[in-house]
Parts: sequence; C-alpha cells; structure tokens
Amino acid sequence: MNKKVAFYTLGCKLNYSETSTIGRLFQKAGFDTVDFTDTPDVFVINTCSVTEHADKKCRKVVKEALKISPAAYVTIVGCYAQLKPQEIADIPGVDMVLGAAEKFLIVDHIQDLTKNPKALVYNQPVSEVNQFVSSYSFGDRTRTFLKVQDGCDYSCTFCTIPLARGASRSDTIEHVIEQAKVIVASGIKEIVLTGVNLGDFGIREGKRDDRFFDLVQALDKVEGLERIRISSIEPNLLSDEVIAFVAGSKRFVPHFHIPLQSGSNKILGLMRRRYKRELYADRVAKIKQLMPDCCIGVDVIVGFPGESREDFLDTYNFLNELDISYLHVFTYSERENTPAAEMPGSVPGSARADRSKMLHILSEKKRRAFYDSQLNKAAEVLFEADIKDGYMYGFTRNYVKVRAKYDPVLVNEMKKVQLTNISPEGDVDITETEEFLVH
Repeated sequence: MNKKVAFYTLGCKLNYSETSTIGRLFQKAGFDTVDFTDTPDVFVINTCSVTEHADKKCRKVVKEALKISPAAYVTIVGCYAQLKPQEIADIPGVDMVLGAAEKFLIVDHIQDLTKNPKALVYNQPVSEVNQFVSSYSFGDRTRTFLKVQDGCDYSCTFCTIPLARGASRSDTIEHVIEQAKVIVASGIKEIVLTGVNLGDFGIREGKRDDRFFDLVQALDKVEGLERIRISSIEPNLLSDEVIAFVAGSKRFVPHFHIPLQSGSNKILGLMRRRYKRELYADRVAKIKQLMPDCCIGVDVIVGFPGESREDFLDTYNFLNELDISYLHVFTYSERENTPAAEMPGSVPGSARADRSKMLHILSEKKRRAFYDSQLNKAAEVLFEADIKDGYMYGFTRNYVKVRAKYDPVLVNEMKKVQLTNISPEGDVDITETEEFLVH
C-alpha cells in the first residue's frame, strides 16, 4: 500500500495554491492524499505568520495531528517556517521544518519517515530566496487559485511577508498562459490570480520584463476560460487601464479586493503605505463609474501604534462613505523584526477589540447594502460543491453569494438566475430562469 499524506493550510489564497502544488509532488512520488483525520503517515502543515494568532494555530494543528496519528511524520512549511524555524523545531512531534526556498523540494528531503528526537531544519536566508515557483490549487473547488507573483519589495512597517517570502518575482506571461490552458482543460471554469503583491507582476531577476496589464490582456484571450478574478491588488498599482479593461472584458469579472489598511493619512504614513486615502477614494470612484455593480472588498487594520480614537474614526467615517461591498478586518498584533513593533503609542487590547467590532458591524452593513442593490437583477452563478442543510452555494460574477436547493448536476455549472431576496443567513435566494436546469 502507498504511504498516506494529509495537508493542512493556514493563511492566504497563495498558501492554498502552494499546498495543492506540493500535494501533486507527493502524488507523483507515489503517496495517496487523504483527509486529515484518516491516520496519514505524513502531515504537511503550510503556515501563515501574519498575526500572532496564526503562529498559535500552527501549534494547535500539530497537537491535533499527533492525536490522530501519533507515529506520523510532521513537516512544517510556509511563512512561519521561514521566520522562526527553530521555534517550530522545538514543538514536540515536529520532524522537519522547510523554509521558503526548500518547501517545493519537500519530497526530496523526506527520504524516510523515521521520527527523530530532534527536528531537521532546512532554511536558507530569505535573501537567497529568489526563484519563482509556479503553483495553483486544484481538486477542492470549482475555481483555481493561480500564483503568478511572489515576494514583495515594499517595506510596510507592520508586515513580515518580505522577511518570509523574499523579494518580488514573477512567472512569465507565456508560462501563466500554459498553466491557464491546463487548468481549463481540467474542467475548471474560474481562475483567481494570486500573489503577494499582484500588481507588481513582471519582475524577474530584479528586472521588470512585463506589466500586470500585459498579463491581464494575455489571459483574456485564453479560449475556454469563463471567469478570471483578480484577488488582492494595491491601490497604487491598480491602474486606469486595468480598470477599464476589466470593465470591457467578458472573462474578467467585476470584483476587486483592494487593501486600504487605514483611512487616516497619518496612520498610512506610519505604515509606510505608498498612497494616501485620496488616491484610494479615486480608485473606488473610477471602478464604480465604469462598473456600477462591481463588488469591492477592503482590507483594514485597527489598533496600529499611534492610532488615536480620532484616527480610527477617520477610518470608520471614510469607509462608511465609500461605495464598497465588504471589509476584511485585521486587529494589529506586534510582529518581531518589524519597525511597527518598536513604535510608541501602543493601543490597548480592549480598544483594538472595540474598533474591530465596530468595523465588523460596518462590514455587514456594507455587504447587506450591496446585496440589496443586486436584488431583482439577472445574474450568472457558478455553483460549487459546498453543501449545508440541503442547500448548495455559488457566486455571481460580482461575488454575490447565492444559495439553491442541492442538485449534484449543478456542481461546477454556470446558470442564469434572478436574485430575489436575502435569506436569514445572509445569502441571496434565487429564482430559476429559462436557462436554469430544472428537475
């Protein structure tokens, strides 16, 4: 019998794409991929280290893994593994720690599954992490997360990602197109473009060969690809030409996720962000001018050092007035080796929690208003294999989550529907149109 491997992913969409690629490496080596609870011989835990909470999650996952399969070989990869390899190596039961440059060589490193009293650590300095390794997720969704860029050259004072993933680097347009064609041939209907700093696409060996806009134009020509979604893109890198192209494209969908982090120019300066709130407002206005029904998501951090009550209210009021659709709210946590961790003006934990709660409430208000604005409109839904209480779910092009009574035939199918009302759970109910498959 083949050895069994199970995976657990913490963090961002980029991590999911990389876990899936690592999984294919194991399959080629003769391993069977199984569920986390299916007593695997090997656990691979792909970690995040954006917040302190993510580090704690890693420790908890290791503990649970060893309850399920005490003799299993436990390998840790990802950002946490690059930043704090020795800290992970000291976690009881961990057998191997692989840094950013080594994680895609994982099968080579696992020569046997003998557990050692001390974990093996393979971790190069992040300055030596300079190769781009392509990856995409597959097998668990009707959409694929396709990594086209990695690393970051920005120096935001709160962020550990450059320390964990290295300098900005990218795939080639030609290879991205090849990957997209393989994905389309597998039956996937939607590709989500991912990267650490996606708009910085085009840097190879420290030099810029192409632009993100060049990639967008090339992908739009891939036959058989029905949807392309841009994940997260910095406001200063989201150009008018990209916005206009998406507005006129049949493949790129009207949905942007644009990090803001703060609505206070004072705090943006302390964060070393590369824009002011006026530019952010301009980007939102430009999108809504060309795509009134576009969904716009926003990242925001509360409790950054030096953020007074007035600074927070600046952010709250700024977001309240913007025509956006939802928020991803992060509570600031101090990270080692970042300038922000040494800044004065630490915000008390209770104030951070209160501000986070206010923005979560605002996010629900924004999402509800956006969904309300879409009711009684026709939409095209891509249904997923996500089932709960007899319902299945899917998303419109502009990221409205809808539900329908479960029908296995509808999984990974595009159907035209009418958006009718918002369910008690906050999803949108639909009415079938003539083009909807009726049983």
